[in-house]
Amino acid sequence: MLFNFVQFAQQWLDQVGLYRFLQVFNQTTFRAVAAIILAFIIVLLLGKRTIRWLMKQKIGDLAEFGHADLNRLTKQKGSTPTMGGALISLAVFATIALLADMTNFYVQMALLCLVWLTILGGVDDWLKLTTARRSPGSRQGLHSWEKLVFQVGIALLLGFFIHHHGMNNEQTRVLVLPFQRPVIPGTTQLDLEHVFILGPWAFGILTVLVIAGSSNAVNLTDGMDGLASGIMAIVGFAFLILCLITGIQNYAQFMLTPFIPGGAELAVVAGAITGACLGFLWFNCHPAQVFMGDTGSLPLGGMIGFIAVVIRQELLLLLIGGVLVAEVMSVVLQVGYFKLSGGSRIFRCAPIHHHFHLGGWGEQQVVV
Repeated sequence: MLFNFVQFAQQWLDQVGLYRFLQVFNQTTFRAVAAIILAFIIVLLLGKRTIRWLMKQKIGDLAEFGHADLNRLTKQKGSTPTMGGALISLAVFATIALLADMTNFYVQMALLCLVWLTILGGVDDWLKLTTARRSPGSRQGLHSWEKLVFQVGIALLLGFFIHHHGMNNEQTRVLVLPFQRPVIPGTTQLDLEHVFILGPWAFGILTVLVIAGSSNAVNLTDGMDGLASGIMAIVGFAFLILCLITGIQNYAQFMLTPFIPGGAELAVVAGAITGACLGFLWFNCHPAQVFMGDTGSLPLGGMIGFIAVVIRQELLLLLIGGVLVAEVMSVVLQVGYFKLSGGSRIFRCAPIHHHFHLGGWGEQQVVV
């Protein structure tokens, strides 16, 4: 809103002599960095109050896993409040609303993704807590397939709108592969002889895989103090840089990447994610005072997947979010091998951070 206000009231601000102090808001780089600071401060200021409210509501994590040794290792976390991800989502939403261009199509879609997945995660967390109170030992939230339906639903919706928005610009639909030069040097034109332009179906399938996959990946990673929040702070900052590179024409031309008009504004979104996660890490690092729960992990993963799709850097997400990929693959391998072998396991417990924890590593060692 600050950016839009400065744009709307530029003439009046100039007349009263204030524009020279506010014109810095026209710079995307400034607003992206400011988003880190603002989101960090919001979480830091509201953190203690939010934790006290969650404790008063008895919204605590039961720390129950299907593994006796793991339950023993985590029994001291039983009273730690969860659903702290609501604070992350609030900080991200407020920061985007204040500093981003609210008329930007991609910003509007990012907010849709944030709200949709925050509600989904909140419902899942709340059902887990309420069913556990009614039936001690039970921790049944939404079924996996139910969550997946809503994750795939928002991914399809976003994929349709992103594809439709970029219909007249092939750069918004190019598949960027490793060790490939998709852009002709010295220009922002695609090298059409050596690149793949995704059609509607391929684009939609890729969008679903990336957004739903990254949402679930962060959800699986959120199992130790500071693990998911620390990783997402790193991933968010990396994508802040990538948004500036792909969304600013001179940078895109120099780095030989597709130029995505309007994509630079997502640097503010990535900055908000980074700052909110850094602020949350203050309360979530060992020993954690609060957990984010699905309320935070689902929207964080979904939004970073959305950003990767828009700026055409889905494969870089696999590299930057390598730990997230390892967490998902450990679950896939464990479940697949268990079914094929008739009960044998590859890891002591999946996701893989539990494997190391059960192997004698301290929780802080695993996170580091």
